[in-house]
Amino acid sequence: MNQPLLPQNVTKIAKEEAFCFSCHPAISCFTECCRQLELALTPYDVLRLKKACGLDSGEFLDRYVIMEQEEYETFPRFYLTMIDDGRESCVFVSKSGCTVYQDRPGACRAYPMGRAAIMQPESEMVKTEKVEEFFVIIRESHCRGFQEQQVQNVNSYGQEQGLTSYNRFNDAVAAILQHEQVRQKKRFSEDRIKQFILALYNLDQFRISLFAGALSGTTPLDSATKERLLDDEELLLHAIDWLQKILFKD
Repeated sequence: MNQPLLPQNVTKIAKEEAFCFSCHPAISCFTECCRQLELALTPYDVLRLKKACGLDSGEFLDRYVIMEQEEYETFPRFYLTMIDDGRESCVFVSKSGCTVYQDRPGACRAYPMGRAAIMQPESEMVKTEKVEEFFVIIRESHCRGFQEQQVQNVNSYGQEQGLTSYNRFNDAVAAILQHEQVRQKKRFSEDRIKQFILALYNLDQFRISLFAGALSGTTPLDSATKERLLDDEELLLHAIDWLQKILFKD
């Protein structure tokens, strides 16, 4: 699988390769990376953030999320809204740091590291792992974290930042976003796009519709399954599986 070309300030890094980096309140650039950015949100990001805010997913989407979709794009993209303060600051940043730090988005956790997960075509899966991943380091001019002496590598930094769960759910969604039919530029109906938004981003409404038996392609749920799906993470995995079947059943 060909890997994308990288900007000059982005370099590929091996898992075992060491780099020096640390971010903390005493560093001069603290919270600079929370400004002048477009922060794309994954479904798992929204799950964590809406719980941190004490909102249901519909309220969170209305209050904090911008949805965009160009004509050539198969699915819409979701971004966290920014404050109109002349610096496009994150809505959750304060002078003392991130106000939702324990549930901050995966991109914030990973910074200055980036991870790309490329789903292998079905024909290749018998020869290779299902997901090919590679990692990069992003060096931006404002960041002083690289001057710190704490030695990191991909695995240690990922564990320190709690990225395991984020990668798990993002890889599950990648099976939809990188499906062979999507790669072939298949276009979906307006109803299918609404189902995409419902299942991945409006999870609380998805649960209501699922439990009411109002979703196509579903059968009545027993009490044990309903109890399990009261857990948002279990529900998101269920929603991803349902959406795959709905989108690609043909």
